[in-house]
This record gives sequence, structure tokens and C-alpha cells, in this order.
Amino acid sequence: MEQEQRDFAYSNHSAPVMSISQWVITMLVMIIPIVNIVMLIVWATSAYDNPNRKNWAIAQLIFMGIAVIIWVLFFSAMMGMMSGMIGSLGA
Repeated sequence: MEQEQRDFAYSNHSAPVMSISQWVITMLVMIIPIVNIVMLIVWATSAYDNPNRKNWAIAQLIFMGIAVIIWVLFFSAMMGMMSGMIGSLGA
């Protein structure tokens, strides 16, 4: 009985499987600058897109956000070190 309920719950929430060609097209779109970010936002916010691609797009946007934060921290640390070095040379 419990197994039947679990199977029924999974069958109601299952998404159609994306084909290889759909994933290849998705990856080719990700190669194009600017378009990739726009399409990630479109796929992440779309109510009609495949839920697999939607979840993947959300995860990609999260990783892009983390990468930008790390880049900003690294860049500001490097600029701080450079200004410290220039300040010590001038004194």
C-alpha cells in the first residue's frame, strides 16, 4: 500500500526526460556570451520549461553568483596589496 502511494506520488511529479539533442542545444547556447546569461534567466524563471532544465539553470545562476563574489573579493584583495606596495615605495 505504501509503495503504491510512493509510486503514484512520483508518477504525478515526474518530468519528461530531456533528449540528448535538447541538452546539446542547451550546451551550445551556453557557449554564446551574454545570450547564455539571458537564457539562464529565462529558463530559471519560466513556468512552462522542462523542470530539469529549470533546476539546472537555477544551479548555474547560483554558481555564477558565487564565482562573481569570489572574483570581486580576489580583485579587491589584489588591489589592496598593490596600493600597499605602491604606498611603501613612495614613503
